[in-house]
Amino acid sequence: MNGASREALAAARERLDALTDHTSVDAARLADELAAVTALLDREVSLRRVLTDPAQAGEAKAELVQRLIGGQVGGETADLLAGLVRSRWSQSRDLVDALEELANTADLTAAQKAGTLDDVEDELFRFGRIVAGNTELRAALTDRKAGVHAKGELLRSLLGGRTAVTTERLVTRLVTAPRGRSLEAGLESLSKLAADRRNRMVAVVTSAVPLSDAQKQRLGAALAKLYGRQMHLNLDVDPEVLGGIRVQVGDEVINGSIADRIGDAERRLAG
Repeated sequence: MNGASREALAAARERLDALTDHTSVDAARLADELAAVTALLDREVSLRRVLTDPAQAGEAKAELVQRLIGGQVGGETADLLAGLVRSRWSQSRDLVDALEELANTADLTAAQKAGTLDDVEDELFRFGRIVAGNTELRAALTDRKAGVHAKGELLRSLLGGRTAVTTERLVTRLVTAPRGRSLEAGLESLSKLAADRRNRMVAVVTSAVPLSDAQKQRLGAALAKLYGRQMHLNLDVDPEVLGGIRVQVGDEVINGSIADRIGDAERRLAG
């Protein structure tokens, strides 16, 4: 997002945080309602354009939202929507992207309140690895001809009772309403959002053998010191690393593996 949209989303995040700080607010219900509005505005392009038209007064757009949707959602959701349409957006689609992020954040907030946010982070990462390693599963989950119900049933059989409730909700929403994204990109986005919920960065750590608890603690502390933020480690094992570790934080890669050192040496010799 650029310019006005980025500012509008930042303001919406603050309003959501203020709402969900209250224990009386049902964050999961809020997530469901925001997701339903996301789906509506994703379908109804003309309505989306009206609600983001800079020529229309913000208050008039808020009143329109109240007339169309107010009776179908709770007061907290209606207030959030009113704030969103009063804001200026660089592109009409940015409003839908913002709504989707708020829905996911509300679900992650529910997990945080339930004490399961760490589990959700880990489960999203592991599910991404499972999908990456199983072409048949990925094909089934991304098949455009398969119905929403069929995909939902497949995910229920895979995740139901085996993961946190929030993980199943987030993955199901992503798979059944991908909105043009790849499954991998959607899972990565959810993982980053979960990490941001604790103001943490995500480090993908690949090692030849599983790290011990002491090694994980030392690595986490070192990375937190390096980046100035608490770090969540997503751990993966790859025997081809041969030794040492490979750490990726965002687009930055820190290589400490024997395989990479051999490769660097070969390139230097070849040069």
